[in-house]
Amino acid sequence: MVSSFIIKPFISLNIEKKQKVLLLSPQFEELFGQEITETLTQEFMNGKTGLKIRLLKLPEEKETVPDILIFDEGNFSALTDEGILAKLSSYSKNKDQSAIPLVSFMNLLFYNIDILTAAGFDRPPKTRDEFLNYAKAVSNSGDAQLANTAGAAISLSLKDKNAVQRDIFSWIWASGGDFWQEGNRPMLNAKAMSGEINFFGRLYNDRVLAYRIFETTGEQRLEDFSNGSIAMMIASTGTIPFLRERMGDKSFGVTNIPGSGPAGKYNIGISSIYAGINVNCEYPDEAWDFIVFLEEQSRLFCEALKAVPGAVSGIIPGDYVRNDPFYSKSQDIFESSVIVQGFSGKPHAAEYENAFLEELQRFFRSSRTADETITAIQRRWDEIFYRVK
Repeated sequence: MVSSFIIKPFISLNIEKKQKVLLLSPQFEELFGQEITETLTQEFMNGKTGLKIRLLKLPEEKETVPDILIFDEGNFSALTDEGILAKLSSYSKNKDQSAIPLVSFMNLLFYNIDILTAAGFDRPPKTRDEFLNYAKAVSNSGDAQLANTAGAAISLSLKDKNAVQRDIFSWIWASGGDFWQEGNRPMLNAKAMSGEINFFGRLYNDRVLAYRIFETTGEQRLEDFSNGSIAMMIASTGTIPFLRERMGDKSFGVTNIPGSGPAGKYNIGISSIYAGINVNCEYPDEAWDFIVFLEEQSRLFCEALKAVPGAVSGIIPGDYVRNDPFYSKSQDIFESSVIVQGFSGKPHAAEYENAFLEELQRFFRSSRTADETITAIQRRWDEIFYRVK
């Protein structure tokens, strides 16, 4: 009896000592839900004695950095700048890759059907001029039904890490813009950008935008849109389920973002939910195995979040895309588009985006021309590029 009493604790301690524990970001459960989290972690651990995937708990462990990081587009660049993400060159063909996209979304123009109908329009705008005319008609309407309704909205609060890509760059890309045509130095096409900057100026000066554009976030504007106080705004396809629950299926629609001229090249930026490995992870090989396992669950993640495009390549869209007009239309737009890169995941992304935003704000509030604004943005981008090169 005595020896038995001694051996059992020894065995237990020995097993515990050998066990490898990987801490999983709590954002996984926040994004995908408790059921999927528990099912997938348990499935991965089955047959792997000595390995445990443990979800960090909030708020108790909010100061603990997980081994496996799950994050969205808005946090990608901050993690890059902080040096938290390990390079995946040992596992990936891309030597600069530091994160694996699990599921992806795109930005589209969302419009309130009831508001546009009340303003006299039976379809969404197809051009920039139509967009401005629609926005003016709503904002300046004397109809009591449209009182306190804004024709359009952009949300550029510094608290919103997706603001510039969503509400500024998406318009530029829709007209075929691309900041990286000359390699790893971001460049503005001065001739094309002049029209873009002037378009933003018209939105601002014609007073068609909802108030406090530099103080509000996209999340706040989404609430306003769902409450019927905004006619048109750009938002992620990931918000479609939320809006359908709030507004129903017949009160709003989605369409491509109007370009600046005749139909031509239409570019889009993709926003994703990513998985990465903490640079200080004690068991990076095991963490990578788990990320590969998660990557194989792409169809499950797409279905759970009703994501479009969901998986950028390699997976046939699920039934929710083929059978639902919201998602099938979004998918059609994606398939006719060219994917371009913004600043997400690149070093000093916030500096580049804030430089653009600050110069645009000066353009709004001064007599500076569009060409002068473009020159100022490019000068600041070059300063950042050559300083950190």
